[in-house]
Amino acid sequence: MNGRKHLTASEVGRLIAAVKGSRNEARDRCLLLLMFRHGLRVSEACGMTLSHVNLENRILHVGRLKNGLSTTHPLRSEELRAIRSWLKRREAMVADSDALFLSERRQPLNRRTVWALIRSYGKIAGLAVAVHPHMLRHACGFALADQGADTRLIQDYLGHRSIQHTVLYTAANPARFEKLW
Repeated sequence: MNGRKHLTASEVGRLIAAVKGSRNEARDRCLLLLMFRHGLRVSEACGMTLSHVNLENRILHVGRLKNGLSTTHPLRSEELRAIRSWLKRREAMVADSDALFLSERRQPLNRRTVWALIRSYGKIAGLAVAVHPHMLRHACGFALADQGADTRLIQDYLGHRSIQHTVLYTAANPARFEKLW
């Protein structure tokens, strides 16, 4: 189990539940939920600005790194609630930055902080693996495959230029063979 590079959907749920009662609960719940649901890399999440979120139209602009294809994703009700909750807390911080996610020092959240908080929440959740941010991106790909999403759709959603980076999610899913016989 230590060699796994992704979390299961239930493990993601436990990870997100572990933020309850933390002093940065609203920010961290929003961060983890968006990283999972939108397959964000840690640098993509840290680089998000307020302009990436459009609450009125219920969309999130996802700027992909590593030469990926940027996309626009719909925001679901749970995500909208988490974003609104975080934005309310963020507004009270009175920061000069337009970064979506801020540290307690009112600076853009950095990669090291996200790594540390995710690892910490993984321990609080009692997960059997050493959790790191990229596991949420992989969890997104596997969750989409488990829902029956087509490989090309997953490719577009995660911003992969090459399908070779996407097939690992669908190749490992036995449900794709269900309708063969």
